[in-house]
Amino acid sequence: MVLKSLCLAALLGVAMVPAPGHAETGLSTLIERFTGATEAPSISHSNGRIEAQTVDVATKYAGRIDSIAVSEGDLVAAGDVIAQMETRDTQAKLNGAKAAVLRARASKTLAEATLMQAESALSVAQTTYERTLKLRDSGTAPQSALDDVTNALNSAKAAVAMAKAQIEDADALIAASEADVEQVQIALDDLTITAPLRGRVLYRLHEPGEVLAAGYPVVTLLDLTNVYMNIYLPASVVGQLTLNDEARLVLDPIPDLVVPARVSFISPQSQFTPKNVETEQQREELVFRVKLAVPRDLLERYEAQIKTGVRGIGFVRTAPDAAWPDDLQVKLPE
Repeated sequence: MVLKSLCLAALLGVAMVPAPGHAETGLSTLIERFTGATEAPSISHSNGRIEAQTVDVATKYAGRIDSIAVSEGDLVAAGDVIAQMETRDTQAKLNGAKAAVLRARASKTLAEATLMQAESALSVAQTTYERTLKLRDSGTAPQSALDDVTNALNSAKAAVAMAKAQIEDADALIAASEADVEQVQIALDDLTITAPLRGRVLYRLHEPGEVLAAGYPVVTLLDLTNVYMNIYLPASVVGQLTLNDEARLVLDPIPDLVVPARVSFISPQSQFTPKNVETEQQREELVFRVKLAVPRDLLERYEAQIKTGVRGIGFVRTAPDAAWPDDLQVKLPE
């Protein structure tokens, strides 16, 4: 049971390396088993190491770090607070934007009162005009009197129109001020840096008190839902592979276990074998990068044990219908 627990911890890359002799013997035996064309003609393999997608969590705005809530190795969920930037300047801007909204609303109230006054004056001017017009028609009032009240009526109508325009201007000013409040509030919220996904803190890059420019990362996260191994295979093998083909991973620390995987990417361009990858072929031969991804449900089961950097071997089938040999049947810790 103790051995099984150790295997569980090492399944997806935990750096628990047993005695080197044991690991080398197990892997050497496995390699020898599948290098003979007559024994496993449909199986190809290449060395690689466990990797995971990394995400730099950066500050959107320049400023001073007030606090950092996580340490290297911590597991965080999407939305968890990573760090807090200093907020005094932005809070002051938010208060100013809110004050501008109040001022705009006060301007609207004043414009509405002006409209009521202008409408009252218009009513009086309209009544006076109608009365003067009757007097002029009856010969009691001169034409000049009618001209005066006509001008007064037009002025009252213009005052009403102006008051309505002032209300519309106040509405626009309120909308602009509220938009400013929303913009500053978003900036204030962004000063609280949160995790964009569930992952493990790989690097804590800065400390409280440091001043960062916009876009500078605060921590680097490992995406625990995207764990894979890159292997490099010749064209003769890659030409027979397709996306989502089954694959197998055997890791150096646990050569007795077999981890299921799938082909999630095949490079469309060939390249020379990277120096940090050892293969049986000569280095000057061109190969294609093939990405073997570990299933997400398996990653969720062993989330706390996921690590990167552990080396191993990736196996693929050049004949999809061929059965996996007993040596490469999926074998996970109980």
